[in-house]
Amino acid sequence: MKRKAILLILSGATTSLMAMYAEQATLYEDPSILGMGGVDIAVGGHSTSLFTNPAGLANIKKEDGFIVDMLSVGYSGTSKTNDFLNDLNDAGDADDSLSATSAVLEQYSGEHFHTEVNAYMSLSKNSEQFAWSIGLLTAADINLMTHKKTNEHAELLETTSRVYGGVVLGGAKPYQTPYGEVDLGVGLKYISQKSYEGTLGLSELVDEDDNEEEENDIVDTLQEKYERQNNGIGIDLGLIYKPTIPQLSLWHPAVGLSIMNIGSINMDDNYGGQPTTVNIGVSVSPEVKYIDSLVIGMDYVDLFNATKLREYDFSDPDGTTSYKDHTVVSFKQNFRLGVKAALVNSKYFSSALSLGLYQGAYTAGLNLDITILKINFATYQEEVGSSSLSIQDRRYITQIAIGW
Repeated sequence: MKRKAILLILSGATTSLMAMYAEQATLYEDPSILGMGGVDIAVGGHSTSLFTNPAGLANIKKEDGFIVDMLSVGYSGTSKTNDFLNDLNDAGDADDSLSATSAVLEQYSGEHFHTEVNAYMSLSKNSEQFAWSIGLLTAADINLMTHKKTNEHAELLETTSRVYGGVVLGGAKPYQTPYGEVDLGVGLKYISQKSYEGTLGLSELVDEDDNEEEENDIVDTLQEKYERQNNGIGIDLGLIYKPTIPQLSLWHPAVGLSIMNIGSINMDDNYGGQPTTVNIGVSVSPEVKYIDSLVIGMDYVDLFNATKLREYDFSDPDGTTSYKDHTVVSFKQNFRLGVKAALVNSKYFSSALSLGLYQGAYTAGLNLDITILKINFATYQEEVGSSSLSIQDRRYITQIAIGW
């Protein structure tokens, strides 16, 4: 097997994904948000609020002036992803590559592998009149699952993957009322993507003749069979209400509401489409001694269950991939809970720890800012599949950014 074939899979240039179900696709996963369970509807305060609730831009600190993220590169993956890809690559170099590759697919049969690489650059500012942010996003989201040989089917490597990018911008304005502050926000996204949903059979993974020309034909065939190119525009609306309640003045309560992805960003129902969702959240920011800031929040996303569970069928003898989309009502998948404590916050160094609950599993995060260098770590667990056939996919995120 050529190394080129594996690299093409990772770059999203060939097939696409996954075994029996597709996960709920998101546009951008900020480790500082995921570390506290993905809670952000009533929190905000950063440029990436544009992906959860644009009203959160109003919580950017005014004293920070222009906030520049020149280069923010993140990587997330399942713990066994590198082992699987290395074993698959080594099998391709073996004398009997067909048997070796078959053994690898059987060894990892039923396991789900995820890799994502993204980059987000943004410029933001909270002025006296309103807050605004504009950003550029690029990302590759790769998902793989293996199946061993059965009586009906040969070994398969299934994938649902995408390569995408676009422009994200928005603004928010606070309004003072007798009953408290109301922050209103609006966002606009233009996203272009190539998505892939399908399978690679054993014969497609292994080039026994080591023929470069033949391999190129295979790559061309896979691209022609699975690649789908789409683009869409989404409008986002958001609100955060901070009530004036004297008895709770030390807790700084807030209630948030966002309506995300209004428009044509469903990507013609290909993997990676973003349905219109309604999301709600609450948060408190109590004043605690010896801690710079503390935020506790709770969100319930996709209030009306617009996100569908996609079930794939790869059993057609001609290799056609078909699927069914099911509406799934799942409190566990939609409920999020989190806490974040900023321990130190100075001009040259700041740090924060976070914990949370996301899709019924724990999350944790660490954020470090050292002058212009930002380092973020987080772990969370994605539930892939339905309650009757669920795969718990623990993931780890590392992000390094340069900004000020």
